[in-house]
Parts: sequence; structure tokens; C-alpha cells
Amino acid sequence: MQALADALQYVNIVAFGVLAVVCLRTWRLRRGAASFWAFATFGLLALVALTGPILDAVDQQRVWFTKVVVALIVLFPYFLYRFAASFARPARWVEVSAAAATLGLIVWALLLPDIPDQGEARSVAFNVFVGALLVQWTVLSLFVAVRLWRSGQGQPSVVRHRMRLLAYGAITLSVVLILAGVGSSNPSPEFQVVQGALTLASMFLFFFGFAPPKGLRKVWREPEEDLLRRSVDELLMAPTPEDVTRIVLPLMGNMVGADAIALVDERGRVVGAHGIEPSAVATSGAPERVELSQGSVVVWTGPLAPFFAQEEFELLRSLGGFSLLAYQRKTTVVAERRALEEADQLKTNFIALASHELRTPAAVIHGIASTLHLRGQQLGDDQVLELRRTLFEQTSRMRQLVEQLLDLSRLEANGIRIEPQALNVRTRIEDLLQLVPEEFGATVSMSVADDLEAVVDPNAFDRIVSNLIVNAARYGAAPIEIAAEQRDRHFRLSVSDHGRGVPPEFVPQLFERFTRSGSSRRERVEGAGLGLAIAKSFAQAHGGDLLYEQAEPHGARFELVLPHEPNSH
Repeated sequence: MQALADALQYVNIVAFGVLAVVCLRTWRLRRGAASFWAFATFGLLALVALTGPILDAVDQQRVWFTKVVVALIVLFPYFLYRFAASFARPARWVEVSAAAATLGLIVWALLLPDIPDQGEARSVAFNVFVGALLVQWTVLSLFVAVRLWRSGQGQPSVVRHRMRLLAYGAITLSVVLILAGVGSSNPSPEFQVVQGALTLASMFLFFFGFAPPKGLRKVWREPEEDLLRRSVDELLMAPTPEDVTRIVLPLMGNMVGADAIALVDERGRVVGAHGIEPSAVATSGAPERVELSQGSVVVWTGPLAPFFAQEEFELLRSLGGFSLLAYQRKTTVVAERRALEEADQLKTNFIALASHELRTPAAVIHGIASTLHLRGQQLGDDQVLELRRTLFEQTSRMRQLVEQLLDLSRLEANGIRIEPQALNVRTRIEDLLQLVPEEFGATVSMSVADDLEAVVDPNAFDRIVSNLIVNAARYGAAPIEIAAEQRDRHFRLSVSDHGRGVPPEFVPQLFERFTRSGSSRRERVEGAGLGLAIAKSFAQAHGGDLLYEQAEPHGARFELVLPHEPNSH
């Protein structure tokens, strides 16, 4: 039995040494307060374990050497307390009491007149010291155990199990010291075996708490992984991007015991948040940030998770990347669905347009043709002249609508080729005014230099400017003003009127196809809602843009902006 006791002593020395090496490696990797105090605690315990064989070989100064060893033993529960306190600082009086008791016992140990060897009788003074040491060790160990146990509550499974193992280890080692303190000065081999086995058990508990094997961590993590497996199908079936983050973010937060968590894309935009308002993500505290290939996961968690849940953070990285891809996929699907809905709406609008805008002039033309065919010989000259005028107006209206639809079709198919060339702006606008209906061009004034030239595509220029002039005359009020200039490497042309302007609520839809303001529809102003959409598309095909702003003091002002060196395609 004595041989077994001696063997356990050497096994414990090796176990203490391995645990100290594990804690040293952890400290070198993470460099935090918790990892430092873990290494200090079990490095100290390994040093104390190594002094056992050394004490047997020391003859001179044996008493002082033993006092130093006892002082180191006193430090162990205090270092373990500092490890637990590194996650959450205890009350000030607790810190002062722990430090004072430890310092007092160290001084007391060094001032002891004698420390009996194994088998020697213990003095009263030494027994009092042992009693004080047992109180200090037990109180600090129990404080550590309770604190670690409570800290693990509500944490992920791996963290919770690791904290409980550390708590069990602290209690078991405290039992070992109590047995050593209350036992006889010459313990039996059986007692030594029990004491050695408990010491080894405490080392295993500490080891599995600090560095649990991968298989054990997998068993502990099974609840979270099972929940993750059940959630993946729901995540893939989520109908909207918002549903993706609603499903996955609480799960990701539970995985690392986070109070709040947010998913951020590669542009820094918060795509989802749980436990925190998205607007507060950039300014709230100092969170952990898990970088992804196309974004990041921002986590507000307690101090335990970064130390005890490193693998959970790696799993969080994988799940975060998958979630971001799912979010982007759902965003694309929703955008495509919205585009299809818009296309369907455009088709509906086109059908309504064809049934109304085309049917009206077609019916009038057919009516005139029928009248001329059936009663042409009975009509007077004035009646025939009126029919011819109406026929011209309706065919012009139909031709304009067909041209607009053809322009729109070619623009959508990128079938418009922009071929810029130099032209005199004022002369070109004057030519356009001759082509627009008389009632539209009569009230137009120009502020354009005679020698102003622009490098533009003539067809695109004509389509844009004529649409702006007709739009101003149709929906605005005289006078209509046209101004043009070359400025800041751009050609700028504006068309302004002095009407009521565009209703503010309609401005966002101003350049959309087949849209007309409510006032235009109520006043039955002719138009299909295509002119501005076509003008803007031509401007963009030219590498520029068409902008709107309220005119001063009232009215609408449209500005064509084209680059000095236009695109050609």
C-alpha cells in the first residue's frame, strides 16, 4: 500500500506539471488576466509538488525551506481566487479580506519557530496555524467554487460544464488539504492513498475544466448542435431576409452566451440585430468581433465566453458566414420577386395604356375614315377641313406614342447607340422648336450663347430636349425658359416653367414609366407617363443624368447633365 501511495505522489507531480504546461500554453496564446492567474495557480501547485522529493534530500536549512513551501501553499487558494475574480470583480471588502488573510498567513508561516516533520508531534502554535490555514483555504476555495458555479449558469453548455468542473476541482482540493490538516502527523499508507487519489481526481477535474478533450467538448455541445441542425432547414426556408436574422441571431447568441449580437455585411451595414437596436451597434460598448469573409459578427458577451468558448466562436464564424450568405440570397430572391412584380405591373400598365391611349386615336381615325368613305360627297369644304385637321392630330398623337414605346424598348434592350458629335446648341434648339406643336413652342425663351457647342449625340439630345419642352408646356405654365452652358467639365441644359411644379409626394416617382400625378389625371391632360422616363434613360445612356428641382419662385426645373466626354456604345 505504501508503494501505491508513493506512486500516486509521483503521478500527482506529473499531473500538476502537465496542468501547469497547459495553463502556460493558454496564457501565451491569449495573454489575458484569467489565463495569467490560471498559469500562476497551477504553476505554483506544480512547484509545491516538486518540493516533496527535494525536502527528503535537504538536511541543512530544512526548516526555512519548509516554511517557504508552506508560504507557497498559502498562496494557492489566493491565486485561484484571483483567477475567478478576473471574470467579475468582487466587492472591495472581499478583495481586501482575501489579500490580508493570505499575507498574514505567509508572515505567520515564516515566523513559526519550527515545522514538525512527518511523524513528529505537532506543537500547539503549529496546530493553531494549521487551523487558520484550513480556514483561509476552505473559505477561499468555497468562494471560488460558488462563484464559478454561479458564473456558469445561463452560459452555453461547454462553458457551463467547464465552470462546474473547476468548481468541483476547487472543492476536492480543499477536502485534500482538510484531510491533511486534521490527519495525524504519521498517516497510514491507506490514508495517503486516499489523499493521493483525491489529489489526482482534483487535477483531472481542473484539467478537464481548462483543456477538455475534443470528444468531451462535442458531447457537451450536443444541445446547441442539435438546435442548430433543426434550425438550418427553417433558415433555408425563411421567406424574407429579415426572417433569416430573426431565426439565426438568437441561436448564435445562445451559442456564446451573448447578451446581444449583430450581423454586419462587408459594407459595414447592420443587416440584423438581436438584443440591441441596429442603430446602437456602432456606439455600444466594446464587443467581440468575429470577422467573416464578407462581413462580421458583433457579439456583446460576458468575460467567460472568450476564455472558455473559443471553439464556439469558431462555430459562430461558420454559422455567421452561412447566415450572411443566406441573407444575401434571400435579398436577391426578394429583389427578383419585386422586379418580377414590377415587370408584371408594367405589363398591366402597358395593356391599360394600349387600351386607352391607342384606342382613342384609333377610334377617332376609324370614325373619320368611315365618314369620309360613306358620306364624303355630302360634306362641305369646312367639314372636310376639320376632319383632316382632327385626323392629323390623332395620327400625330399615335405616332408619338408608338415612337415613345419603340424608344423605351430599345433603351431597355441597350439597342440605342450613342454617337457624340459637335453641334451648335442654340441652332439645334431652334430647329427643335420648329418641330414641336405650335402651342408648345410659342412661349419658349432661350438663354444660350450663340457660339455654345456641345459634343452630344444628336438623336439623344433631340429626344431629351423635345420631351422636356413638351412636358413643360403640357404640365407647367408660361414662360418656359431654356438655358445651357459648359461648366465643371459638364454640359448643362435646363428647362424651367412657372407652373405649380411637381407635387412633393410625386417627386420619387417622377421618372418612372407609366406614372402620372393625380392632378394630371384629374385634369385629363394628355400623356402616357413615358416622356420623362425616356428622357432620363437617354441621358443615362449618354453617361449623364436628368435631374429635377423646384423652380424659383415656383414651377418645375429639369436639368440635363452630360459629361464633357460622353460614353459611346
